[in-house]
Amino acid sequence: MSLFATSSFDSTVLVLGGMLVLGALLAGVAHRSLLSLTALFVIAGFVLGPGVLDVLHFDPRSGFVNSLATVALIVILFRDGLEVEAEMLQRAWRLPARALAFAMPLTVVLVAAAAKVLIGLSWAEALLLGALLAPTDPVLSSSVITNPRVPRVIRHSLNLESGLNDGLALPAVLAFAAALDPTVHGFSWWKFVLQDVTVGVLTGLVLGLAGARLMPRDRALGHEITPRQKSLYALGIAFACYGIAVADPRGNAFIAVFVCAIAFGIMRPDIRECFENRSEDLIEIVKLGIFVTFGSLLSFPRLFNDGWSAIAVVAATLVVIRPISIFTSLHRTGLSVRAKAFIGWFGPKGVATMTFSLLILHRDLAAAERIFDIVALAVLTSIIAHGLTDHAEAEWIGRHAEPEQTGDAATGFDRVKPGEPTPRAE
Repeated sequence: MSLFATSSFDSTVLVLGGMLVLGALLAGVAHRSLLSLTALFVIAGFVLGPGVLDVLHFDPRSGFVNSLATVALIVILFRDGLEVEAEMLQRAWRLPARALAFAMPLTVVLVAAAAKVLIGLSWAEALLLGALLAPTDPVLSSSVITNPRVPRVIRHSLNLESGLNDGLALPAVLAFAAALDPTVHGFSWWKFVLQDVTVGVLTGLVLGLAGARLMPRDRALGHEITPRQKSLYALGIAFACYGIAVADPRGNAFIAVFVCAIAFGIMRPDIRECFENRSEDLIEIVKLGIFVTFGSLLSFPRLFNDGWSAIAVVAATLVVIRPISIFTSLHRTGLSVRAKAFIGWFGPKGVATMTFSLLILHRDLAAAERIFDIVALAVLTSIIAHGLTDHAEAEWIGRHAEPEQTGDAATGFDRVKPGEPTPRAE
């Protein structure tokens, strides 16, 4: 074991602090390179972990890893829920709604079928793997979403889909994990839906509406409310919602946080905007912790324990199942084959999949480590494959963007909003 090997809080803070410094210094280099900072942080976690230097050594079932994953999930789900603006719900929702309602469940089923046939997992284990690999990551597709050469309908669809599918995949992940947990007796899926999901939704809705009304819009206690206060208030609502919801064993606290954010953001767009503008640093720190911790838990020998079967499942997930699901869900929407192929390819697996898998490791599941290793292989492959192709694919779709500017009725978009650059703008 390395002389510096430790899992103490002091050493962990030192490593994370150093990674923040390096991340800030290398941000420009990473932007110009083929790999994102996400990839660099995961690789750094692996190098610092037991697989190489053994500087970081985390027990995947430790309270620290579980708490880190919990905090990350609270912040990420709350931020994702805030993105569901009233305007997005009223217009321009059809494409992402179809991707969420049809492509996502189809992805879960097809990945499960592949894992069942190729790897030999039980149906419950295979469905858990499918639920873990169903969410897509806005971080890994950010260069595509912000590229003005990519048609706005595609950018919006990818952005809203990736923002919402974390929260929507969560009930499935929790349900299949509970079904496999030997400490959970007499699990019933219908009881889970009626109890955990319904109570969680109602709790989040009540707390979101209450939080939106509690904060005055202009002045509080005789003083003007600053954007900083509004941002801190939103963060407080997120953690308070989780704390209140987790005290009720009948509901799920994570679902409550996601629904709370949706209701809160629609009722108080002023606070939502302040939080979004000021929360990026906090979210980046949380994600950094997840990336490094996830990387430190990787082991190359374990990644390939299932041999070519695991590689086949990962390859099928990225290049076959995701495109099939998107083409099926977006059938007869007016989008061209190119646009569907582009959306089908950019379904990267990232922070939500990592966070969910860390929570699964913490539970006493017989196949937890095996499922984690397959998920890890998928995330690593996705980080590399999508990081290497995002710029080239954005340029490709930009050269063929004109057919997508027709604004068909299925998308809910006009041609181009006034003042917005066209996809040809540099």
